[in-house]
Amino acid sequence: MLTPELQARLAAPLTLGPFKIHSRVFQSPLSGVTDLVFRRLVRRYAPTSMLYTEMVSATEIHHLRNLPQMMRVDPHEQPISIQLFDCRPDFMGEAARKAVAEGADTIDINMGCPVNKITKRGGGSSLLRQPEVAEAIVKAVVAAVDVPVTVKTRLGWDDDEITIVEFAQRLAGAGAQMLTIHGRTRQQGYTGAARWDWIGRVKQAVTIPVIANGDIFSVDAAVDCLTQTGADGVMCSRGTLGYPFLVGEIDHFLKTGERLPEPSVVTRLTWAKEHLIGLWDYKGQRGIYQARKHLAWYCKGFVGAGVWRDRLAQIETVEGGLALLEEAIATTIDPR
Repeated sequence: MLTPELQARLAAPLTLGPFKIHSRVFQSPLSGVTDLVFRRLVRRYAPTSMLYTEMVSATEIHHLRNLPQMMRVDPHEQPISIQLFDCRPDFMGEAARKAVAEGADTIDINMGCPVNKITKRGGGSSLLRQPEVAEAIVKAVVAAVDVPVTVKTRLGWDDDEITIVEFAQRLAGAGAQMLTIHGRTRQQGYTGAARWDWIGRVKQAVTIPVIANGDIFSVDAAVDCLTQTGADGVMCSRGTLGYPFLVGEIDHFLKTGERLPEPSVVTRLTWAKEHLIGLWDYKGQRGIYQARKHLAWYCKGFVGAGVWRDRLAQIETVEGGLALLEEAIATTIDPR
C-alpha cells in the first residue's frame, strides 16, 4: 500500500521545465500498437496521462515528403509525445522540429529498442554502447526544439555491460529532462524479471525525473515498483495489450487510493469491437490485418477464450470480425 507521503507525492503533477504532466502513469510507445486508434481508447480511461506514438525513424522523416501516418496526432489528444529513433544527431534534430510542428508536447528518444533491425542501424539500445553518440543526439534535439526532451532506455547491453547509471548521468548532463528506464538489458529482450533495483540506483544518481518501466501489469505491481525504486512514475507497456484500461486504473489509484472495478468480459469485448472499427476506418484493409493481434489480446481470462483468439486471428473483413465478437459477447459467461 502507498504511504500517505508517497501518495501525496505521486498525486502531484510532474514538472518538466515549464511543462506539467498531471499524471504519474504513462502509456509506453509500442511498435505496431500505439497508433491513434489505440491511444484514443487508453485516453478514455486516462485523461491526463502522457501517451506516445510508435517510434518513428528520423531517417525516414528526412527522406519522405509527407510525414508517416504513425507520426500524426489528434490535436485533442494532449499530452502527447512523439518518439524518434536514429543514430544521426542532425537528422534527429530535424525530425524533432517536424514532430513539434505536428503537435508533440515532448520529444522522446528511443535508446532501448532491442530489435536487431533497429540496433544494426545504430538506433535503439545500440546507443547504450555508444554513449558519446547518445549524448550528441540529446544535445542536438534539445537545441532544435523548445519542448522537453526525454529518453527511454534500458539497463545496458547485457549482464556484463550494465552501464545505465553512468549512461543516465550523461543523458541528464546533455539536457534530457526525464528518463524512462526499462529494467532489462538488451540481451534480455522481454524475458526474465525486470530488475527494479537498478531503476532505484538511477533515481539516486540523477536529479531529473525517472520513470520505471517493466513488469507493470497491475495496480499492485505499479505500487510495488514505485515503493521499491522511489521513481517519479511508472510506464505501462505489455500490460495494456488487449487491456487499454490499465493506465487509467493505476492513475486513479495513485490519485485517490481507490480501485476502479475491473471491466467485465462483455465490456472488454465491446471495446474490442470499437478497436476493430477504428482500425478499419483509419487504415482500411491494413487495419483489419493489424486488428487480428489486438482482438486476440482482448480474448483472455474467460472460458473459451482460446477458441475465440484462434478465430479472430484469421478475420478478413470488419464485418466478419464484428460478427465473431458479437457471438462471443452473446455466449461468454463472465468468470466473476
